[in-house]
Amino acid sequence: MIKYKIKPQRLFPGSSQFLIFFSFLVVLCAALQYYISMRNNIIHPGADELVYEIREIVEVGNRIEKTGIPVIWENIGDPVAKGEQVPQWIRDIVSDTVKNDNSSYGYSPTKGLLATREYIAYERNIEGGAQIVPDDILFFNGLGDAIATIYTYLNPHSRVIGPNPAYSTHSSAEAAHAGSHHITYRLNPANNWYPDLNDMKEKIIQHPEISAILIVNPDNPTGMVYSQDVIRQVVEIARMFDLFIISDEIYSNLCYGGSVHKKLASVIGDVPGLALRGISKEFPWPGARCGWVEFYNTTKDPKFARYARTIMDAKMLEVCATTLPQKVLPKVMGDPRYYPYLEQRCAKYWEKSKAAHAIFSKIPGLTVNPATGAFYITVMFNDGVLKEGQSLKPKNNQAAAIIEPLLKTDKLDKRFVYHLLASRGICVVPLSSGFNSDFYGFRMTLLEPDMDRFMHITDMLADAIREYINS
Repeated sequence: MIKYKIKPQRLFPGSSQFLIFFSFLVVLCAALQYYISMRNNIIHPGADELVYEIREIVEVGNRIEKTGIPVIWENIGDPVAKGEQVPQWIRDIVSDTVKNDNSSYGYSPTKGLLATREYIAYERNIEGGAQIVPDDILFFNGLGDAIATIYTYLNPHSRVIGPNPAYSTHSSAEAAHAGSHHITYRLNPANNWYPDLNDMKEKIIQHPEISAILIVNPDNPTGMVYSQDVIRQVVEIARMFDLFIISDEIYSNLCYGGSVHKKLASVIGDVPGLALRGISKEFPWPGARCGWVEFYNTTKDPKFARYARTIMDAKMLEVCATTLPQKVLPKVMGDPRYYPYLEQRCAKYWEKSKAAHAIFSKIPGLTVNPATGAFYITVMFNDGVLKEGQSLKPKNNQAAAIIEPLLKTDKLDKRFVYHLLASRGICVVPLSSGFNSDFYGFRMTLLEPDMDRFMHITDMLADAIREYINS
């Protein structure tokens, strides 16, 4: 066997040959990387828009809780989790249906049970305004399912303008659908969080790709309830620019403090639109995953009619929504005890809304409007109140270590929320990252059933705000 001795200087006699060899290695590595990774880019262009701070902050809260700090969860609107009791008579209707109606275990028709859709259409039509038939109603597995479908099957080049602050399920789904940040109109904190209609029109003119206006009424996170006049003006803007309207009305029967909720159907006239409703907040039964869409004026515009049919066709691929809650819906909502029960709940929310407003409004540097719908209240920090270097002392060193890397965010209200968690064990949601907003503030719920405990939580929050501002 002949042995060869290769001298280094023969491989690299000059610097130019070394550079050629090094370049060859770089190209080889790139080629190998190409072949060991996926052949195509499978990442959706809107992937980075799918943010849900309301639940993501729970991960931080859970870590804080493991350090021995009890956490008060004010981040998510689940009445059951906060201790509200579903009335026994509603439970009896559900249990009797489960025991005696075998069909409640089967599939429902794709659009939803006909008897339930007939009941909803009747209830809507006796209110006046736009008239609908059962075929204008489509059931989903909760409004999250409906919202995802509405934006997924909208033309990718069409945009929906929504409120700022925005409910993140809508803003994230719309932004992900378009692969671009959600376009918003401002809600005005100096005017009960009513929409700035001039800003809405200017944005629509600036963005000809906008095809629809989203309203959330009653609003999450602000607790604002649109007056009928405001809704009518939004309808006129939609008519002016040939747009359709999406109205999220999941809290439509949870109004108080003298506010009167008027559904989109009452003033929409001949403008195309759709409303979203469900039982998760009302019964409350969030685990039922039962929501529906009501389509208005599909016969008035062929493009809107085709879009509505696309959403229905998409639902056909899923077979149907959950059957049991559809079965019990007319029995519960049609029971004479239902609306008095809601009035009792709303009276308690109003009591807590007034109490929280009285406490927070006394703190200089805050803007707070009493909530008159849904079960949240929003506290906003005025410009310049939040600054670099403000802090609250954590309850222990472990909590301090958890939030330390999170404080690098440039969202000043998010820093406050982390400090609040580590120092007081209260979990709220920042407006900026939680609700796609350029306002600084936070949202808390009005769901704590015990009034004394609610007042204690609110006082703790107020003390933390004062200390933070003055730190």
